[in-house]
Amino acid sequence: MTIVDAHKTQIRAYRPKDEDALFRLIQGEGAEWQDYWRGANRQKYAKALASSIVYLLFAGDELAGYARCRDDSGYGVYILDLLVDQKHRGLHYGQSLIEQVRGDHPGVEVYITSDVDPYYQKLGYQVVGTLFAVPRKP
Repeated sequence: MTIVDAHKTQIRAYRPKDEDALFRLIQGEGAEWQDYWRGANRQKYAKALASSIVYLLFAGDELAGYARCRDDSGYGVYILDLLVDQKHRGLHYGQSLIEQVRGDHPGVEVYITSDVDPYYQKLGYQVVGTLFAVPRKP
């Protein structure tokens, strides 16, 4: 599952030993991503990573981005989280991660859950459906 290109990037599967580097990447996004790493949320997200399909993109030896996905038993693959480090944006790394997911899951739809619509629309992806939060019982 490795791709190497002219930018000397490599995409590979997440391993538990990558946890600290991945959380440093996420923390670098600041308050916008704090629900993933602050306090007890880090343990919850580490558990989510362990039960997900996670791709890491490296630029040389540096972790530059990742995608976390779920496979819905052949109905589709959902990219739940996609992040490229700010200093690596504009190099098509997000698109490379998406293409890796698509290539690894031929014959099924790939969906992206996101509130960053302009980025995905620029790539030519269509908005399909909506997301509703079901409130917790008191």
